[in-house]
Amino acid sequence: MLLEILRDPDRKSLARVLYDNLDLLICYREIPVHYFSRYLFKKGMNNIRDYVPNGIAMKVAPALNDATVKHVLDNKLYFGLYYGQFGIKMPEILLFNHRDHFVYRDRQLVISDFDDFRKLIEDVFNENPDCNGLFIKKTYSSSSWRNIYSLLRSDLESNDKLIRDVYSGVKDSAFIFQEKVKQHPDLKRLSPTSLNTIRFDTFIDDDGRIEVISGFLKMSTNEAVVDSVVTGGCGVGIDAATGTLKRNGYSKIKISGVGVLTEHPLSGISFEGFPVPYYREAREMAAKAASFMPGLRLVGWDIGIGETGPVLIEGNSDYGINSNDMAYGGYMSNDIFRKALSAALKRQKRRA
Repeated sequence: MLLEILRDPDRKSLARVLYDNLDLLICYREIPVHYFSRYLFKKGMNNIRDYVPNGIAMKVAPALNDATVKHVLDNKLYFGLYYGQFGIKMPEILLFNHRDHFVYRDRQLVISDFDDFRKLIEDVFNENPDCNGLFIKKTYSSSSWRNIYSLLRSDLESNDKLIRDVYSGVKDSAFIFQEKVKQHPDLKRLSPTSLNTIRFDTFIDDDGRIEVISGFLKMSTNEAVVDSVVTGGCGVGIDAATGTLKRNGYSKIKISGVGVLTEHPLSGISFEGFPVPYYREAREMAAKAASFMPGLRLVGWDIGIGETGPVLIEGNSDYGINSNDMAYGGYMSNDIFRKALSAALKRQKRRA
C-alpha cells in the first residue's frame, strides 16, 4: 500500500506529507494513521484538520451508547421483530433457524439433512410467489461479506452447489432468511450487482432532539452482492440540500488502491449530481428509527431504496465513523458531529 501511495501521481510532495503529519500530531496528540486511509495525502486535500483521528473516532459511540440495549440492533432477528411493530418498512423475515430447528410461518421444523433443507427452500419460494430471492444473514456477526448468502429462485434449478453451501453454512448456527429488496431501478442502473444502501448516522442530543449527521451511498463496484467497502465497494457522499451524490467515491486503499472514483466502474455513470431516489423519506426513516432507541444516542443506519420507497435494513451502534468522515469531507467541520463529540467527552469525564 505504501509503495502505491508513493507512486501516486496525485500525491502531495513528500515534504508536504511530512509537514501534514507533524501538524496533525501536534494538533490531536496522536499518531495520524488516518492521514492515509482518508486520502489526505492527495493534492487538494487542504482541510486535513477537519478529519477525525482514529483515536477520537473510536471513543464517541461507546461513550454515548448504553451497552445494555445494543443487543436489539446486534441481533438481526430481534431487530426485525422490534422495529416491525412500529410500521417501519423492512425486508420480511420469511424464515429463521437455530441449528437444525427452523421456524417458518407458524411451523417449527427440524431439518436434519440437505434434502429436507432444499425442500423447505422450495416451499418458501412456492408459497411466496412474489419473492424472487432470499438474503440470508447470520443472526449475530454478519457484516460485510461474512456470514451472508444470496439465494435466487432460479438457483433451485441451476445452482445446486450454492444451495448446499448455504445449508452447510447455516445448519450449525443461527440465521435469518429475508426476502430480497427489489431495488429502485435508478439505483440498480447505477450499481447493478448489490442492494445499495444509504448509511445515515443519527445523534440524540441532551434534550432528546434527534439530528441526522450525514448520509452517504454505499455500493458494490464489482460483482459482489453486498455494498461494503471491505469487499471492494465504495461510499459516495450525499449533498443533504439536494439529495444528489457528490463527486468522489472512496474505497479502502488496501483493497481498491489509491484511485478515487468519479463514476461507477461497471455502469459508467458519473456520481456527481446523481439524484438518490426517496432521499428525504430515507432520511426521515433514519430519524424515526432513532426515536425508538433512545438508549443509543449515536447509531449508523443502513437504508435501502426499494421500488416504492425506503426500507430499513439494519442499525449499527458500534459503527466506525471513518467512512462518514471521509464521504462528508471531514466531520470536524460538521456542527452536529461536534455536538456529539462534545457530549461524548463530557460523559467520559463524568465516568473518570
